[in-house]
Amino acid sequence: MAATQVIRSEWTKIRSVASTLWTLSLAVVVTIALGMLISALSKNEFDNLDEAGRLSFDPTFISFAGMSLGQLAMIVFGVLVVSNEYSTGMIRTSLAAVPQRATFLFSKIAVAALLALVVGLATSFAAFFLGQAMLGDLRADLGDPGVLRAVIGGGLYMTLIAMFSMGVAAMLRSPMLSLGILMPFFFLISNILGNVSATKKVGQYLPDQAGSKIMQVVTPIDDDTPYGPWGGLGIMALWVIAALVGGYVTLKRRDA
Repeated sequence: MAATQVIRSEWTKIRSVASTLWTLSLAVVVTIALGMLISALSKNEFDNLDEAGRLSFDPTFISFAGMSLGQLAMIVFGVLVVSNEYSTGMIRTSLAAVPQRATFLFSKIAVAALLALVVGLATSFAAFFLGQAMLGDLRADLGDPGVLRAVIGGGLYMTLIAMFSMGVAAMLRSPMLSLGILMPFFFLISNILGNVSATKKVGQYLPDQAGSKIMQVVTPIDDDTPYGPWGGLGIMALWVIAALVGGYVTLKRRDA
């Protein structure tokens, strides 16, 4: 089967599964709504901040506060895209139709990643503009230094989170096992490792901790991270590549 036919087939699969579209919708709503709420609360609390807090105040990054929960929906999307075929047994039919496993897997990932990118960018721009509206006179403008990079970076971050989840799901081949590892890792473990002084130097190289730097415009006063926004996104991209390679190797070596 030609690559274009495989891509068209994968698009049809993704579009026809209601759960994957629902998870993308949830990512949009949660990211925007929570970002607006945190932005409004931050505006009310600004006068109570000390000097260090005001110097570290980052209106752009605040509008992305909902990303911490929105990314969980993107994780579910990434896992379902890959592992649904294993849980339903459709994987055998798919591999019989497309014996070239690299073509099969990477066509699926390319289609899902493009969809995640479109949704991620739309979500990021909406979260920024609505978040800044909540901040009022504390808001940042899209033309300010570093802001457009941060907003586009928010969309790239959501896309890479979904792609990382696809790679992990391809390795584990079970939606329950994949979600059982990824959800607590990104929701709890990564935050703990990144905020506890004893493990902070390790935590800052985890995919979400590194990748989220791209959304930061104002560097906090006490921040000693050894890389910048693009460096952080690069570290996250390396995690994604490792996960996708692992997923491909697993698919190639194991029976469906």
